[in-house]
Amino acid sequence: MSALAPYVGKAVVVITSDGRLFTGTLQGYDQTTNLILESAKERVITPDAPTVVLDLGLYLLRGESVALCGLVDDEIDSEIDWYKVRGMRLGETKKLGR
Repeated sequence: MSALAPYVGKAVVVITSDGRLFTGTLQGYDQTTNLILESAKERVITPDAPTVVLDLGLYLLRGESVALCGLVDDEIDSEIDWYKVRGMRLGETKKLGR
């Protein structure tokens, strides 16, 4: 049994390896962690502008891009004014030499 099995039919938040944030109802998944979200939304959080919420509808996330999947706490989520949320700029990254 997969660790995702208890999440099916419930509201989840997914963060991808490139930092995108999605919410929706988990409808299914497979052995490579491809996720099917119903009523999916993407929250685009930037340092300089209000958060934008994009309605995506039925959405498939490729498993290779999924970094985190967890349950949404509806009570906490509903108390957040996402319009006021801003991201922070990340510091410089450095390429490791050989």
